[in-house]
Amino acid sequence: MASIRELHQQLISKERSSVEITQEALDRIQALEPKLHSFLCVTPEIALEQARQVDAKIAAGEEINLLAGIPIAVKDNMCTKGITTTCGSKILENFVPPYESTVSQKLIDAGAVILGKTNLDEFAMGSSTENSAYQVTANPWDLERVPGGSSGGSAAAVAAEECVVSLGSDTGGSIRQPASFCGVVGLKPTYGLVSRFGLVAYASSLDQIGPFGRSVEDTAILLGAIAGYDPKDSTSLNVDIPDYAQLLKPNFRPKSTLRIGVIKETFGEGLDSVVETAVTKALDQLQKLGAEIHIISCPRFRYGLPTYYIIAPSEASANLARYDGVKYGFRATDKDNLLSMYTNTRAQGFGAEVKRRIMLGTYALSAGYYDAYYLKAQKVRTLIKEDFDRAFEKVDILVTPTSPTTAFKAGEKTSDPLSMYLSDLMTIPVNLAGLPGLSIPCGFDEQGLPIGMQMISKALREDLLLQVAYAYEQSTEWHKKMPTLS
Repeated sequence: MASIRELHQQLISKERSSVEITQEALDRIQALEPKLHSFLCVTPEIALEQARQVDAKIAAGEEINLLAGIPIAVKDNMCTKGITTTCGSKILENFVPPYESTVSQKLIDAGAVILGKTNLDEFAMGSSTENSAYQVTANPWDLERVPGGSSGGSAAAVAAEECVVSLGSDTGGSIRQPASFCGVVGLKPTYGLVSRFGLVAYASSLDQIGPFGRSVEDTAILLGAIAGYDPKDSTSLNVDIPDYAQLLKPNFRPKSTLRIGVIKETFGEGLDSVVETAVTKALDQLQKLGAEIHIISCPRFRYGLPTYYIIAPSEASANLARYDGVKYGFRATDKDNLLSMYTNTRAQGFGAEVKRRIMLGTYALSAGYYDAYYLKAQKVRTLIKEDFDRAFEKVDILVTPTSPTTAFKAGEKTSDPLSMYLSDLMTIPVNLAGLPGLSIPCGFDEQGLPIGMQMISKALREDLLLQVAYAYEQSTEWHKKMPTLS
């Protein structure tokens, strides 16, 4: 499937219609879904109607947005009016939202064609998309392996060319880690840059919606469409949004030296040697492009994982208290009394990982433990952010591996939650600090599995982040390699 800009040219030149492009995507979904399981819900009637509307505008001589007529997939934890939104959970299996999330409304207003909703770990809690109540998504590069999580369905759909771009959400790495595993570009924006209105909450101080694309330019175009202030979201930032795609150039800033910092705490024990080699070679390439490479220490980086697994479950335990069988979603049939209905609904409706995190969070927030765990974790979170602030006094961009490993086999870590949690070791501190982070393909291991490099910038410097990623991408061939799926 072509890029957004190529498809846009085909549409305005009337070489192809949006209906043709959309039907091609729907046909590919139908062919691949029996083995990929990227989508929980496909909406062909809605998609084709949206495509027809774009074609009618073109026929009438109207100008269209870059995203108009472009097939897009949306993670199934973003509310879509009239379309089931399950969050990968049995407790919301029949929930049909009466309103649109801000991001999906922005896509509709831009004329994008929404193909359907993608699979995810239940309530975005997981690193492999194996925690969905409905199906396990496969990695397009090796169907026996996971696509990462929790946005595994969105990443796999882009990698397999079932859609052009997609939306995911990132609480501790849930865009960047699956982007790394699936060999695509994934961007977690600055906290507050993209509205969370209509995003079903996991951990409200960490959640952020962001784009997936097969190229940096496609990712930049989608980010530009969804970013911006929203009065419906109290955490939304009222800032000017640049045209990210227009700022992309195949080289760095001409009159100043780009300083790239390598976080030394992300290398060494626990990092696969093949991942380390690929990221080191990528740094060499950035140096050839004119960047200065500096070794930077963020000493509290390693505390990100334990800090996250106190803060995120604590917020989740509060956010998920609303699912009690009363207002919406699944309700247990036991009607003996109200308390048993509550408990049976939650016992039957939530999966094992969600229950585990609710219990962790409830414990951390309980009387006698709040100061020892939750309050202390918030203090460490501040120290982690201070480490980043100090690092950005010396450099413009920070680089780490996105994940310590390439994609692991399905079932390999399901019995060991701690081992699974380590998959997000590199990405979690970025969420704790509210910074933007991007994963870009930088190589493959000996089994042909993609490797991702993470780039981090100061808050609201997505323009610089995308520019550096674009310059690297244009000087390499990694993004051109595609999985072989029939």
